[in-house]
Amino acid sequence: MSGLRTVEDQLADVLAAAGPLPGERVPLADAHGRTLAEPVRAAVDIPIFDNSAMDGFAVRFADVRDAAPDAPAMLRVVADLPAGTDADPALAPGEAARIMTGSPVPSDADAIVPFEDTAGGLADSLGAISVRRVPRAVGAHIRRAGEDAHAGDEVLAAGVALGALQVAAVAACGVAEVVVSRRPRVAVVSTGSELVEPGAPLRRGQIPESNSVLLAALAADAGADVVRRASVPDEPGDLDALLAEVTDPRSPHRADAVVFSGGVSAGAYEVVKTTLARTMTFSKIAMQPGKPQGFGVLDAGTLLFGLPGNPVSAAVSFEVFVRPALLRLQGRAVLERPFLTLPAAAGWRTPPERRQYLPVTIDRTDPRSWRVVPATSGGSHLAGGLGRAEAYAVVPADVDAVEAGDLVDVMLIS
Repeated sequence: MSGLRTVEDQLADVLAAAGPLPGERVPLADAHGRTLAEPVRAAVDIPIFDNSAMDGFAVRFADVRDAAPDAPAMLRVVADLPAGTDADPALAPGEAARIMTGSPVPSDADAIVPFEDTAGGLADSLGAISVRRVPRAVGAHIRRAGEDAHAGDEVLAAGVALGALQVAAVAACGVAEVVVSRRPRVAVVSTGSELVEPGAPLRRGQIPESNSVLLAALAADAGADVVRRASVPDEPGDLDALLAEVTDPRSPHRADAVVFSGGVSAGAYEVVKTTLARTMTFSKIAMQPGKPQGFGVLDAGTLLFGLPGNPVSAAVSFEVFVRPALLRLQGRAVLERPFLTLPAAAGWRTPPERRQYLPVTIDRTDPRSWRVVPATSGGSHLAGGLGRAEAYAVVPADVDAVEAGDLVDVMLIS
């Protein structure tokens, strides 16, 4: 493995340069997909007040403790409590209040009897009722104030990504605004004189450009704002002009990170490598695909990533190096994708002395035994097969081959 850096060493250099971006206060309605820069503390108790978990009757437990089908407890309904009421009716012994789910429980009540535990149910729920089944205990079907959280409790920690469940929790605890990290501004640049826009006529030697589409979508999925997406030929002047645009602090396309694809290997026309030789360090990493990598930091703090040009290599390199950096810029507490360990449905070859990241699908035919299926034959240029992938099988460098039935670590990406 002489001359090859480990994935861990390369990633450590990247993360050391990716300091968290400043926070900003935003309305909760605009916070979905953002990362908390400060904890969220409850403004109110959850629940705010004791409320009913069932449609039925608020009762004194002592009045119904002996209720049975053959000896029902008879109560007089003296109030009706829909959700949203602020009423707190007094209940004397032998009295009950009809109550709907979510309504405040009267101070004199200490249990809820559901409609189905009475003789008449909803159809006969005003006037006198006949309780045929005793509640399980004092407090039955009552949601107590503060049982989920008290005002001042930390509900979500800094570094948490705000998905749908998280923004709902923030709303439930009465908070209208949150402090989140600024989204990283990312420019994506594909290099190569052979590249043309998808759908354009192709002459011999040209191919549709897909890497900028791929990397821009991956960056957006990681919480970034893609401020520029471009494809440039293998001409230093074109790359210089674009780089000046995305690093100019006055430019609307100013970026916190620039992700290049192509131009970083050992060929004669490696435009990124030749143009940015003084700014970026170009290394060979003990991984497959994605061995050639470039990384650097401008004086202003802009991160520069040089990824290989083959689509699978670019996708894997983004997952391994760029995505963790974008999450670190947002102050995300967890940078890693989730992993599963699953058996391989078929064997495949592995590269000597390099960690392999193989695009795979997951066969869920048997829900008790998922299996890993290669999505491609392993070629780093196979962009069509990449579209089927939902994970990467990550095979250690010291594994000579994967055989059918072998357990494999799988990084989930969808």
